[in-house]
Amino acid sequence: MDYSSSTSDKILVVDDSPDNVFLIKTILEEEGYEVSTAENGSSALKKIEESRFDLILLDLMMPEMDGYEVTKHIRGNPEISFIPILLITAHDSPNVAHGLDLGADDFIRKPVTVDELLARVRSLLRLKHSIDERDEIARQREDFVSRLTHDLRTPLVAEERMMILFLEGALGELSGSMQEALTIMARSNSNLLAMVNTLLEVYRFEAGRKTLAFIPFDVCQLIEEVASNLSPLAQQKGLVIKVDIQQSANATKLMGDRLELHRLFTNLVGNAIKFTENGSITMFLTTESSDYGAITIKVVDTGQGISPEQQATLFERFRPGSHKRSGSGLGLYLSRRIVEAHKGNIEVNSELGKGSIFTVTLPMKQ
Repeated sequence: MDYSSSTSDKILVVDDSPDNVFLIKTILEEEGYEVSTAENGSSALKKIEESRFDLILLDLMMPEMDGYEVTKHIRGNPEISFIPILLITAHDSPNVAHGLDLGADDFIRKPVTVDELLARVRSLLRLKHSIDERDEIARQREDFVSRLTHDLRTPLVAEERMMILFLEGALGELSGSMQEALTIMARSNSNLLAMVNTLLEVYRFEAGRKTLAFIPFDVCQLIEEVASNLSPLAQQKGLVIKVDIQQSANATKLMGDRLELHRLFTNLVGNAIKFTENGSITMFLTTESSDYGAITIKVVDTGQGISPEQQATLFERFRPGSHKRSGSGLGLYLSRRIVEAHKGNIEVNSELGKGSIFTVTLPMKQ
């Protein structure tokens, strides 16, 4: 990616002094930069929302909204992609460090000299271009992984359906050894398909391509359904899945994406089964009364527990546990993304040797 030419760089100059604006604008335009101006902080913020800029030259002392406040607004708005900020300050300004602490990247003192101004502008534009290039590489990598994952899913689904036909005897009678081998193959293929599906969902969230369908549904019914679906898996290990619904929560309606929340609780209960050798897994459902109301679902197991060190990073991307059965480290990260998309909260409380409690709190109305 070639950034040697400055003609495409757009710079916003923010200063309440027309003379200062004229001087800086003239210097920058002579170097081939595209320059826009704003006479105050409010006007600058409006222009930043409407247009793309590669650099902001910002006067520190302005009436109504000073450079500190403008910097704070820019850095506090997640919708604004990174733009370097060069503060312009008088020699007697006492607190340039405060502007840097708020997120500005450099400063220059008045009266500006041409060489120093251009050197600082070039330096910050190199920073901007470097970050843009890094973000573009990351975007291309994520797009590649998403496409690859999608392409991998198709043959895995076909293979799963074919194995089901074999196991059901639709393609002829199987010997005992063949039945056993195909069962193992089907289980491995199913696990691989689940990993691919999880990876695909993660990248849909991260790429902003995930669209949730919010509808009212019976959350009690959803919890019972998850427990019923996973009971055979639990029974294979001699475990029991219990459901404990608070009386006031019966037939409680929740506004959310039912499919994604089903995925969430299936993942939490599935993990509990995986890491519990004996005892039970219990799903508790309670409601709290308030103006808007909230629903709390706890998944409690009697498993091996999670160390405090692992709990600190459990919901981060690609942070699998140390247990030999730990997976890719994406399941709980995806669970967190689903909960956050519902404006809820997920947390874990665990003690080694005494099991774990995963608590999900969701607002009843969005």
